[in-house]
Amino acid sequence: MKKTLTYPGLRATGLFLLLLTTTAAFCQKTKLNDAEYFETPGLNVLVFSSQYNGMFFDEKTAGIEMIHHGVRTSTGGAVRLQHTPEQWDLVPKMTSRKVDKANNSIEVGLRYQEVDFDSRVVVSAKGNGFEISVYLDKPLPAKVVGKAGFNLEFVPSAYFEKSYMADGRPGTFPLYPASNTKTEPLSEKIQQFGIHNTFEERGKPEFIVPAPLTSGKSMVLAPDDPEHMVSIQSETELMLFDGRNLAQNGWFIVRSLLPAGKTGKVLTWYLEPNVIPNWKRAPVIEFSQVGYNPGQEKVAVIELDQTDQALKTASLVQVMADGKQVEKLKGAVTPWGKFLRYNYARFDFSSVKEPGVYFIRYGDQKTNIFPIAADVYEKTWHPTLDVWFPVQMDHMTVNEAYRVWHGAPFKDDALQAPLNQQHFDGYSMGDKTDTKYKPLERIPGLGVGGWFDAGDFDIQTGSHNTTILNFVDAWEKLKLTRDETRIDQARQYVDIHRPDGKPDLLQQIEHGTLNLVAQVKNIGHPVRGIIVPNLHQYHHLGDANTETDNLPYNPNLKPYESDGKSSGTMDDRWAFTTRSAFLDYNTAAALAAASRALKGFNDTLSTQALTYAKKLWDENDGKVNTDTSRFAMFRRNTEMAAALQLFITTKDDRYAKKFNDAIWPALDRNVGLGLTAALQAYPFMDKAYQTRLKDYVVKFRAANDELTKQNPYGVPAGTRGGWGSNQQVISWAITNYHANRHFPDIISPEYVFRGLNYIFGCHPYHNLSFVSAVGTRSKKITYGSNRADFSYIAGGVVPGIMVLKPDFPENREDWPFLWGENEVIIDICSAYILLASAANELVKK
Repeated sequence: MKKTLTYPGLRATGLFLLLLTTTAAFCQKTKLNDAEYFETPGLNVLVFSSQYNGMFFDEKTAGIEMIHHGVRTSTGGAVRLQHTPEQWDLVPKMTSRKVDKANNSIEVGLRYQEVDFDSRVVVSAKGNGFEISVYLDKPLPAKVVGKAGFNLEFVPSAYFEKSYMADGRPGTFPLYPASNTKTEPLSEKIQQFGIHNTFEERGKPEFIVPAPLTSGKSMVLAPDDPEHMVSIQSETELMLFDGRNLAQNGWFIVRSLLPAGKTGKVLTWYLEPNVIPNWKRAPVIEFSQVGYNPGQEKVAVIELDQTDQALKTASLVQVMADGKQVEKLKGAVTPWGKFLRYNYARFDFSSVKEPGVYFIRYGDQKTNIFPIAADVYEKTWHPTLDVWFPVQMDHMTVNEAYRVWHGAPFKDDALQAPLNQQHFDGYSMGDKTDTKYKPLERIPGLGVGGWFDAGDFDIQTGSHNTTILNFVDAWEKLKLTRDETRIDQARQYVDIHRPDGKPDLLQQIEHGTLNLVAQVKNIGHPVRGIIVPNLHQYHHLGDANTETDNLPYNPNLKPYESDGKSSGTMDDRWAFTTRSAFLDYNTAAALAAASRALKGFNDTLSTQALTYAKKLWDENDGKVNTDTSRFAMFRRNTEMAAALQLFITTKDDRYAKKFNDAIWPALDRNVGLGLTAALQAYPFMDKAYQTRLKDYVVKFRAANDELTKQNPYGVPAGTRGGWGSNQQVISWAITNYHANRHFPDIISPEYVFRGLNYIFGCHPYHNLSFVSAVGTRSKKITYGSNRADFSYIAGGVVPGIMVLKPDFPENREDWPFLWGENEVIIDICSAYILLASAANELVKK
């Protein structure tokens, strides 16, 4: 019996061995479809359906891309200025895109404004493959001669342990980068983003240039693997590079240089990706890897190739204690329709309530096992609180058994960020600091508390606020007293799996609040964030303690010089201190909530938190909001949240009035965005408020039911943008939890379970749980500080499915470096703890 692949790919058939000797001669002709990409069974070629991102430059989701037998194997097809471009190297801006269906071609115009260089790239269906041609209307600018070339990048994980041939000469793709490199003077390098440099020069102005693995006029990738075989021919020399020599997130790159002094068509490649005859993507059976409570709805979603039709039935099979397999249900499979590029059907096995271990059989596919049991949600949030959050704790040494995750970093506090500074991670400073500190002056007292926001090591204040609010909500409503971690603030030491007699959730609230209080106390208001100033620090992987020398910056010393107490190396993090009412209110809400939770646990910090919450409120209250931008709504919502939390904490009616005045317009603007706050206020408001709120809950219920028409999962799964939608799904399910508490006759617990089912595996592309180490099969490769090890941190919740325009859902399990799919961040993990523990409470009821 075959098992459903958790990673979509080749459907094994008896023809497999025969296909090893085939060529692309069987490939059907590619044609432009209505979605404006080239298509034939087993192959899609996207031509700038997605553009390079000006914010984060090369995200490996743009240019010419191939989806080969259901998996995206290549990206970044474009004219580039380096052999192996790093993320922060210049990317071209698309100036035009012309789709010519009559001639089966797409033309894009590309421009590098920084070096005044334009080119055109034309992709045309030809023969059994497609042709890529580069046109120049003017000769290459002198600055890019020998540097400009056409690149196409191939994801290394698809080609590991496979072969290549260049003009018939064989080679093997390396598992680890080990090709030759050389250094050249930094003056020869094309400038990266702004004035930044990903390479730490250490006093020697040079940079690394990798040499090719091989070269030739004809190149075949993976001739030993019919699923990934691609042949490329060119009259210009083709070079194969390993981009991982410069950056762990680099890809294998095929490249040809553009000739100097020529115009018109200056380069042509012909590509033939091998296509397996009559290839059809194998069905993916999507279900909750955590399992199901006996009484809840149990529906698996079956994802099918767009040419596939659903079978009539599927079966639920129970694995008995003696190992026997007993079919407990053979039920109808109900077609749902098309979502994005796939067809979908649903298999409802809600009628089976007997506790036990089960799997689903559909045709010749079967899933891994999962339980039906009353306690399936009981431990689902434990790894996130026990492991993931402790690892993210800033300013602490974090130990787990024989492993030290990191030492205590950033004891050097932070420097005031300079004026008029645009940072590479989206932070910015205007023409004033809004503080008493001069640019690059040390701000004392910041070396305490806080969490690393994500897979890098910055403190994002907004994310901290959301995390604290989620934690306080979980503490007050669910009283999570679990204790599995020793957290010693005095010694800056954390030991995982070592109880210390204190609730871990309260200790985490304390840790986040310490940093927020430090910001307001030492700066006067919360800051946008605290982050390293250099790109060569920002892409740091490994122990955060080694990202800086942990010594305060001393401008009187030379770089890398130290007097033992300070250092001339400017590796201290910068505090971006531009003040905003949005952040003030947002932080006031978090501090007001934290003050309640910390009362009786850390009374000094509790008092400080409330004092600073009131301070931020009073300094903003009464100011006229002249903001008419799209961010005005977010400021209104944070002001409303601050008023609510201050009212709950102080019972002061002036905050209640502010909240009441704001909540109803907010619900009228968008019931989904405002309803959580409205429901949190429910127990503290009068009968008139509670009665009035009911109509909005009814409206929300109607919107919930509409979701079942939008996708087969019945959740708000976004289909656009560079970030997965798991956070949106979790927030939606939390809103349903709050609604069910107060309006159980309107909002069923099933809406809560539906959101968790999606997170736990009932979602597009594969059926892995999006929470590492939770569920039978879960994410084992994520974007964290250990991503270069192709590993994970237990309990981390990834962003989820990223939809590449126009219709390709993706969440890779073989490549951790796509942050929009796999980067774990604090606010989604704190929300997940709230949701998973809430679901467990609903089951107990």
